[in-house]
Amino acid sequence: MAQQEIVVGEEGEGQRLDVYLAGILAGRFSRSQIKKLIEQGKIQVQGREISAHYRVKKGDVVSVEPALASDDETRAENIPIDIVYEDEDVLVVNKPAGMVVHPACGNLRHTLVNALLYHTQHLSSFGDAVRPGIVHRLDKETSGILVVAKNNQAHAVLARQFKKHTIERTYNVVVRGVVQHNEGVCEEPVGRAFLNRKKVIIKPSGGKDAVTYFRVVRRFQKATLLEVHPKTGRTHQIRVHMAHLGHPVLGDLLYGVSSPWIVRQALHAVSLGFLHPRTKEKVSFTSRLPQDMEHLLTCLESEG
Repeated sequence: MAQQEIVVGEEGEGQRLDVYLAGILAGRFSRSQIKKLIEQGKIQVQGREISAHYRVKKGDVVSVEPALASDDETRAENIPIDIVYEDEDVLVVNKPAGMVVHPACGNLRHTLVNALLYHTQHLSSFGDAVRPGIVHRLDKETSGILVVAKNNQAHAVLARQFKKHTIERTYNVVVRGVVQHNEGVCEEPVGRAFLNRKKVIIKPSGGKDAVTYFRVVRRFQKATLLEVHPKTGRTHQIRVHMAHLGHPVLGDLLYGVSSPWIVRQALHAVSLGFLHPRTKEKVSFTSRLPQDMEHLLTCLESEG
C-alpha cells in the first residue's frame, strides 16, 4: 500500500497538527493515538518529523506511513444514488437529506462515498483515501446538487474554481419570520465555536470571511422562502448567517428552530454552475425541491 498523503486545505489553516488529523482521520485513530504516532515519527509534515503542537499551513503535505492505514478501509456499498450527469471527468449527483458525504467518526458506512465507490472505479485521489472524488460537501441534512471529480486533473480544476469563488451556487431555504427586504447580504466572518467544535459562530475577530446573498421568493404568514447565493463556502455558512439575521432555518435544531412540518433543516442546493474541467465551457445543473420541502411550503400556505 502506498504512503498516504494528506494536503492541508484552507479549512485546516492554523490548527494544531494532532487536532487537524483527529478530524481528518476520525473513526480511524483517536487524538491520543495520533499524538503517539507523531512522537514516533510515523506522521510527518513536508517529509520532516514534527511535534503535535505544530500549526499546519494550507498546502502542507502530511504523510502517513502505509502501516498506519486503517484496517477498516472505505468500502463500496450498493446504495442507489440520483446521478444527474456523468462523463469521464465529473459526476453530478442529487444528494438526499440524511446522507453524509464521506465517512467520518460516527458515520463510517452508508455515505455518498460508499455509494460512489460501488458505482465507479474512477474517482480522484486528492486529499485522503476516505474522501475520493470529493471536491466540496453538503451538510448531512442538506439536500441537492453536488459535483464529484473522477480524476485528479478535474479535481484540481474544480478546486481552483471553488477557491476563487467562481462556482455559481443557488440554494432554496425556508426561514422563520417574514423577511422584510426583498434582497440583502450578510458578510459576517464565521469560525468554529471554542467550546463546541461542531458548531460555527459569528466571529468578528479571528473568523474567516463569509458572504451570503439572499432574495425573497415567497412570503408566508410566519416564514419566508429565500433564494440564497453564497459567495464563499464556509461550513454551515447559510445556516449561521440566517440565524444571525434573526431568521433561522426551519427544522435546523443546531442554529434554528424546530418545525412540525419538516424533520430536517429546510435547505436545498437547487443549482450548481462551473466551467467544465476539460472543455472549459460553462455547465449548470439543477434539482427540484424534494418532497419534504414541498410539503413544508404547502403547510405554510395553508397556515396563512
